[in-house]
Amino acid sequence: MALTVNIYYTGANGSARKFAEEMKESGLVDKIRAERGNLRYDYFLATDDPETVLLIDEWENEEALDFHHKSPMMSEIAALREKYHLKMRVQKYSEII
Repeated sequence: MALTVNIYYTGANGSARKFAEEMKESGLVDKIRAERGNLRYDYFLATDDPETVLLIDEWENEEALDFHHKSPMMSEIAALREKYHLKMRVQKYSEII
């Protein structure tokens, strides 16, 4: 069962965009994409809300997502979220294949 997680990062003064840029530049995005079970990890800019960035994060199954959540990268991501003072809204979808 594939899982899709939409995470809306919202900040102020362009901080959500800066967060996404630092995620890419630091190599974290490439590391996450290389994780076993990752199908997609892409950021999108909202055209009607310049302070929000959408992350679409897709995984083969719950086990792969759980492994990702337990990885050391999660503390790095959390530190960047704090650095940029971001709020998150999360939506999770299951797809039966």
